[in-house]
Amino acid sequence: MSLGNNADRLWLVTGGCGFIGSNFIRIALQNKWARIVNLDKLTYAGNPQNLADLQDNARYRFAKGCIGDGGFVRDVLREYSPDAIINFAAESHVDRSIHGPEDFVKTNVFGTFRLLDEVRGYWSELSVNRREGFRFLHVSTDEVYGSLTSDAPPFSELTPYAPNSPYSASKASSDHFVRAYHHTYGLPVLTTNCSNNYGPYQFPEKLIPLMIQNALEGKSLPIYGDGQNIRDWLYVEDHCRAIQTVMDSGRVGETYNIGGRCERTNLELVKRLCAILDQLHPASDGKPYERLITYVKDRPGHDRRYAIDDTKISHELGWKPVETFESGLHKTIQWYLENRRWSEAVRDGSYRAWLAKNYEGR
Repeated sequence: MSLGNNADRLWLVTGGCGFIGSNFIRIALQNKWARIVNLDKLTYAGNPQNLADLQDNARYRFAKGCIGDGGFVRDVLREYSPDAIINFAAESHVDRSIHGPEDFVKTNVFGTFRLLDEVRGYWSELSVNRREGFRFLHVSTDEVYGSLTSDAPPFSELTPYAPNSPYSASKASSDHFVRAYHHTYGLPVLTTNCSNNYGPYQFPEKLIPLMIQNALEGKSLPIYGDGQNIRDWLYVEDHCRAIQTVMDSGRVGETYNIGGRCERTNLELVKRLCAILDQLHPASDGKPYERLITYVKDRPGHDRRYAIDDTKISHELGWKPVETFESGLHKTIQWYLENRRWSEAVRDGSYRAWLAKNYEGR
């Protein structure tokens, strides 16, 4: 059953102050897909400044809290009575999961379980019509499928799970809980597994914003191993449009893979980023940014290649990415050039002071 394009419906978005979540909320409000309640714990990567200009928007509300807090989630569901849930809330950085996996288990596994259980209780008490239209969309990653060889076919929705990092293992577990709550309790779920996102508002520990900032400061551009690890790159706004498409037209209980149709080695990516920066913001000494590339010891368990087969979402739902890698990378670099103050605030931690001032006691 399609939910339709109803500007009066209300979606509860979890993790909406993060990179993908904040982009999704912006696009959803701009296109009047729904009214939005944003539930976010505001951890290190949850930056409310990403959405600061929406504070007075009558179609937007913010609720500070954790998906693992069942009582809080229950109160939010009762207060706002959402028509759908979109779960972005997750710990998502592989390197952090290697050094501290417990937080990933708490948020991605237990948090998703607790959210599902509270939503199940809420959904079961809705009227028949509202239960039929309700959706729980879980946003996941292609990393749950493991690693591909250079000549292997891309990941499809039928690829067996084979996670290789604490992060991907925690996301795989959350995916299984979502599936189980559909098959056991009938909760109308949808799952999306996306490739590497990039674009505005991405936390600067991630590859592309890190390379941009280091280049602008004349610092080294560190690349793991030999630089030949391959990722499929998806512009974040294309991902957001795909999520809306799945929300409105996806088949309940199904999984949809979302990719950018753009495989690049890490080295190819960084070299192209440097070339674009050379054009848009030449270094003060006139030298090419590529000279800053350095190679560092590979991280443990570094998957060699990810690639997405998006045939299902393309054929069934008619979605395809709008941005090419070239156009998306240009837009991303231009945004970071024009928003240096945002990046500086995130990196020096001053946004945390803003957070405390604006959200303390809420």
